[in-house]
Amino acid sequence: MVLSSVSPVAPPRARRPRRALLALCLCGVLVILAFLASLAIGPVTIAPGRIVEILAAALRGERPGGAALREAVIVLDVRLPRTLLGLLVGGGIALAGALTQGIFRNPLADPGLIGISNGAALAAAVWIVAGGHLAFYLPPALADAGLPLMAFCGALIATVALYAISTHEGRTSVVTMLFAGIAIAALGAAGTGLTVFVASDQQLRDFTFWSFGSLGGATWQKVAAALPFMVLLAVICSRLARALDALALGEAEAFHVGIDVQRAKWLAILGIAAGAGASVAVAGVIGFIGLVVPHLIRLMFGPGHRLLLPCAALLGGALLLGADVVARTIVSPAELPLGVVTAGFGAPFFLWLLLRRRAALMG
Repeated sequence: MVLSSVSPVAPPRARRPRRALLALCLCGVLVILAFLASLAIGPVTIAPGRIVEILAAALRGERPGGAALREAVIVLDVRLPRTLLGLLVGGGIALAGALTQGIFRNPLADPGLIGISNGAALAAAVWIVAGGHLAFYLPPALADAGLPLMAFCGALIATVALYAISTHEGRTSVVTMLFAGIAIAALGAAGTGLTVFVASDQQLRDFTFWSFGSLGGATWQKVAAALPFMVLLAVICSRLARALDALALGEAEAFHVGIDVQRAKWLAILGIAAGAGASVAVAGVIGFIGLVVPHLIRLMFGPGHRLLLPCAALLGGALLLGADVVARTIVSPAELPLGVVTAGFGAPFFLWLLLRRRAALMG
C-alpha cells in the first residue's frame, strides 16, 4: 500500500540532467539557425544548402571555381568572419552581464548600463586617436592587440571602481551601484567626447560609427584579437558557477559553504573586463544584450549558474546575430547601427523589469 501511494513523477535530481540537456539543445539549435541566417541573408541571398556545401569544401581545403567562386568569396571572406565575430561578441556580452548580475547580486546590473562599457569605450577611443604614438613604445605583438588590451584595461578600471564605491563592509548597495554606474558612465562619455574633439576627420568617422556598435568592419584579424579574451572569459565562467550560486544567498553563507569569496569576486571582475572590453574593442558599444539574455535564461530554465552561463553564451551569440541580420537588411542597402537594434528590444525589456521590481526597489 505504501508503494502504491508514491507519485510516479521523477525526483528532481533525475529531471535536472534532462532539463539541462533540453536547454542546451534549444540554445544550440537557435545558434545554428542564426549562424545559417547570418551567412545566407544579405544583398546576395545564398541558399542554406549551398552554404553547407561551401563550408564543407573549405574544410576539405577546396575552393570552387567559375560561377560558384563568387558565392564562396561572399560566404568565406565577407560573411563568415562577421558571423563568427558576432557569436564571440554576443556570447561575451551575455556572459559579462551574467557575471555582473551575479557579483552584484542584482538583476538590473549590466555592463552597458552601469558604466563598464563606457570605461572600455573611453580607453578604446584613446587608442583610436593616439594609438599610433602609443604603439611605438610597445612590442610588435602587443601593438597589434593594442585596441582590445586598452578596452580591457578601461573595463577593468571601471568595474573595480564601481565595485569599490558600491560595496561597504561586504554589502553591495543597489542604489549606490546604480548612481555610481551613472557617474562612471558620464565620466566615460565626457572623456570620450574630449578624445573625439581632438580626433582627425578620418578618426572621427571611424569612431562615430563604431560608437553605435557594428559588425560591419569584421575581419579575421578582429576575430583573432577577440578570441583570447573570450577564451579567458569562458575559463573564468567554468570556475565560478558554484561560487555565483552560493553568492546569491549572501557572502556570509557563501563563505560558510567553502567559497573563497574575495577570489570569486576578483575572478568575476576579470571576466567582466575581458568580455566587455574585447566586445567594445572589436564591435563598439552594444547595449542590453548583457541584461536581456541572462533574464531570459532564468525565466526559461531557472537561476542555477551551471546551466545559465553556457546557455547565456549560446543565446547571446544567437540574439546578436539575429539583431545584425535585422540591422543590415531593414534599411538595405544602408546598414543600421547594431546598437540601435539591440536598444530597440532591450530598452522596453529593461522598463518591464523595472516595473516588475518596483515594489522591491522602493522598499
